[in-house]
Amino acid sequence: MLYPWSTIVVKFFLPQVTQRIAQSTTKEFLLIMKTGKIISGILGLLSAATQFSSGQSSEKPNIIIIYADDLGYGDVSCYGATSVKTPNIDRLASQGLRFTNAHCTSATSTPSRYSLLTGEYAWRKEGTGILPGDASAIIKPGRVTIASVMKDAGYKTGVVGKWHLGLGPEGGPDWNGEIRPGPLDIGFDYCFLIPATGDRVPCVFVENRRVAGLDPTDPITVNYKEKTGDWPTGKENPELLKMHPSHGHDMTIVNGISRIGYMTGGKSALWVDEDIADVITAQAIKFIVENKTRPFFLYFATHDIHVPRTPNKRFVGKSGMGPRGDAILEFDWSVGEIMRAVEKLNLDQRTIILVTSDNGPVVDDGYKDQAVELLGSHKPAGPLRGGKYSAFDGGTRVIFIARWKEKIKEGISDALFSQIDLMASFAALCGNNLPDGAGPDSFNNLEVLIGKSKTSREWLVEQSASGRLSVIRGDWKFIEPGPGVKIQSNTNTETGNDPLPQLYNLKTDIGEKNNLAPENKFIVNELTELLKKIRENKMAN
Repeated sequence: MLYPWSTIVVKFFLPQVTQRIAQSTTKEFLLIMKTGKIISGILGLLSAATQFSSGQSSEKPNIIIIYADDLGYGDVSCYGATSVKTPNIDRLASQGLRFTNAHCTSATSTPSRYSLLTGEYAWRKEGTGILPGDASAIIKPGRVTIASVMKDAGYKTGVVGKWHLGLGPEGGPDWNGEIRPGPLDIGFDYCFLIPATGDRVPCVFVENRRVAGLDPTDPITVNYKEKTGDWPTGKENPELLKMHPSHGHDMTIVNGISRIGYMTGGKSALWVDEDIADVITAQAIKFIVENKTRPFFLYFATHDIHVPRTPNKRFVGKSGMGPRGDAILEFDWSVGEIMRAVEKLNLDQRTIILVTSDNGPVVDDGYKDQAVELLGSHKPAGPLRGGKYSAFDGGTRVIFIARWKEKIKEGISDALFSQIDLMASFAALCGNNLPDGAGPDSFNNLEVLIGKSKTSREWLVEQSASGRLSVIRGDWKFIEPGPGVKIQSNTNTETGNDPLPQLYNLKTDIGEKNNLAPENKFIVNELTELLKKIRENKMAN
């Protein structure tokens, strides 16, 4: 049985609210679901159930990281988009600090997330490429993470949304039993996860150590090597699809969409793609509400705007750019709901909200959703070259907005900043240093993050999908030479691969059009040597 959104809310949320609320307001709650006032309804019920006071007694600020998926530098209006409007993100930017030179560490999902949580460049560790949905946990128990640092500082810690860092022991998780290791073993007190990605099986949520809503008489089987069971596939049964693949993505069909990987079972636990944003946004708000009287750290990683792009019907057709544009609107809505929850609970002056993305944009990433045909004049990467998967800045320069009312002054910062620095910066915010050996590549850039300084780290490293490394120092960006195709044909992405060294002056050439390596061999040699030292771990924090 596939649960509609309202039933999911009642099944998974209300049991954790007081019995009085569960019994006396269920009808009202379902009515609110039907009228579309989903999150405000949850807030109202939870507020009534716990009789909240206003504000916190602790001096430590709450921290919320809202981590978009595949959102481009040019995909939001406060960064220059005109074809799509993102009023909630714009409001956050107007009330905080908007960074124009902030970067994730990699042009793909798993390594960026690994670096964000561990403070270590993913290319230093084997097995941190894009993971299949049945991968084992790549961050092992005992590893110091941004979550464990915050937990040790007295924070309640939670992760909601996309994980994509593996679960379980070597060989992968037991989807029908207790799932460990996982986020609870590396510093998180609570988790509600999309285990991998929306386009990878299993298409279920994991809450703490169990698949949410699983019927034990209908066990889940997952296989990434060969078909398992008799569920139809996109390759064998294209007539059953409501969204067709453009490349790959032709394995097990769930909710009318064929995925990467094969699965059977777990019908009662399967998500409905159109409801994913509602479900995880509600879970994120639930975590905020439940922890409003103490400092909390929330890592909220959305599915939007990753494929398959299946926004809720409230957003369908609203952007004029098809599902990709509608998914941008849905992401903006999620940001707005988090903001409104924080404000409703009188926590806005005690909460740092960060909005950023795991990597740059991609238009056709595996499904025929008219993203290319309806793109029009919109430029997902803005003025940048390349996108997701690329060594060019379109793959790794991302939106980055920080708001802490009355603490972070409104404005724009062009300081060089990397997501990998959040771990050391948050430790410093709590008055702590990282333990020896922890976060080896994370620098304390708290003063830059809160807008008190523009003197940031001198350099940072970016990683493309092919493993090509780049280093930025000052105005210069050096892309190391190496083999590989220059255009990734499936996604029509410029990879940045070149057998010759590339050197760009990002101050005068943000679009990386003019390779200045031939006439600047001294700078090329300097940056080559710098990258070598970083690789050899001689330039750590």
